Amino acid sequence: MCEDDHEQEHAGIGRRAVFVTGAAAALTLGSVSFASAAPRERRTRTVRGTLPPGSPDFVYVPVEVPRGVREIHVAYSYDRPAVPAGTQGNALDIGLFDERGTELGGRGFRGWSGGARTEFFVRADDATPGYVPGPVRPGTWHIALGPYTVAPEGLSYEITVTLTYGKQAETPRPVYPPERARGRGRAWYRGDCHLHSEYSDGRYTLAEIAELARAAGLDFINSSEHNTHSAHAHWAGLAGDDLLILLGEEVTTRNGHVVALGTDPGTFVDWRYRARDNRFGRFARQIRRAGGLVVPAHPHATCIGCNWKFGFGEADAVEVWNGAYTPDDEVALADWDGMLVASVRDGKDWIPAMGSSDSHRSPDVIGRPQTVVLADDLTREAIQEGIRAGRSYVAESSKVSLSFTASGGRGEHAGIGERLRVDRDTPVTVRLEVTGAPRCTVRFVTDQGVLFTGDPLPVSGAGTVEWRTTASYAAYVRAEVRHETAAGPLPGALAAFTNPVFLGR
Repeated sequence: MCEDDHEQEHAGIGRRAVFVTGAAAALTLGSVSFASAAPRERRTRTVRGTLPPGSPDFVYVPVEVPRGVREIHVAYSYDRPAVPAGTQGNALDIGLFDERGTELGGRGFRGWSGGARTEFFVRADDATPGYVPGPVRPGTWHIALGPYTVAPEGLSYEITVTLTYGKQAETPRPVYPPERARGRGRAWYRGDCHLHSEYSDGRYTLAEIAELARAAGLDFINSSEHNTHSAHAHWAGLAGDDLLILLGEEVTTRNGHVVALGTDPGTFVDWRYRARDNRFGRFARQIRRAGGLVVPAHPHATCIGCNWKFGFGEADAVEVWNGAYTPDDEVALADWDGMLVASVRDGKDWIPAMGSSDSHRSPDVIGRPQTVVLADDLTREAIQEGIRAGRSYVAESSKVSLSFTASGGRGEHAGIGERLRVDRDTPVTVRLEVTGAPRCTVRFVTDQGVLFTGDPLPVSGAGTVEWRTTASYAAYVRAEVRHETAAGPLPGALAAFTNPVFLGR
């Protein structure tokens, strides 16, 4: 086995080729070239460079791959200088595109690990989690660098590319989990649709996620790795009659994240655009063509690039509660309520809310919170339809259960996500039954604000609360179940909340 080490410096930024598409710019650096070699030999090249502050979102390093290569291995590192408080340090993401190119849409996509790994490999029969196995064909491949943040003094990096030569193995045919589990007919099903494993920046294995999901009382989950679909082909053996596993992606742009929920197996959704590029609609439509739902995630999160800037015109639902309940979620809940008010004022469609754990590693709790969906069965299509229709509520755990209805004087009846069709002045009884929420307080929220707050529930956690109103007084009613609050004006953290019941013709 022979190694041929070679080092090169990348030229300064002024000498790099710049490709501009719309408002997004990407730098392409000088190529890294390899000669042919005998089977079982390895050839290595190392390149170094520095990215200045203000670098574009993506920097591509072309790698000329000759014939006869069976594996590509990439390792990288970069400096992490100390910076003053409040100043961004260095963070550099990485991924790979094959000889089909880096065109937006991802034909050449072969994997993405963000900043979670310092090395990866790709070959026909296997790949590092986050990357897609497949033939290593000759041509120009590209290492994709994503300078997430750059320190004032710049970001110095080193990339080492190693090619192993020889005959390629067969690429395995992917096997995906079934789209149906053994359900209970029309019933309430619990799910967590935003989860991360070692296939992106999580620490859980897929087997651990499946085990913890079952322990949390979940009926379904959705695979949602950052910017990669590579986990899709590894879930099949973990599904079962008791657990439906949907496939998706967390599309992680620099202007917000969106969960593609329940797409066709093997669907990859590109993330390399910002709101100003006016491209999100294209990829939202791709998600829907692939049978998925478009769900903006944690829209008011404060992490860099997490705050949602694409608007909600393409959303099928919105993730209002993400992980342990925080002030970010309180803002998201209030913002969503404002969207409900606008929908009834303008006579437009409304966007249902949901919640997910966004779990990455212990002590993140899978199933806190969880979306509880009324669906005709435990199938991909039925669960998606329930979420899209807003027939759902969000609970902090499987211990909490809600039943929320509105009824009129002549037997009219409507549940969560439905409309009670009554005249404006017809008396309406709103009824919430709760279990699993000891000492929690029930609030009924309408387009006019909080119009009813009940006494704390007993220590048993079970209780029934009723309130009477009319459609002229409340265009919709939704329920919140909140924990006891500490001293101060802020409400307690949520234990559960429902999508609304609408009132009136």
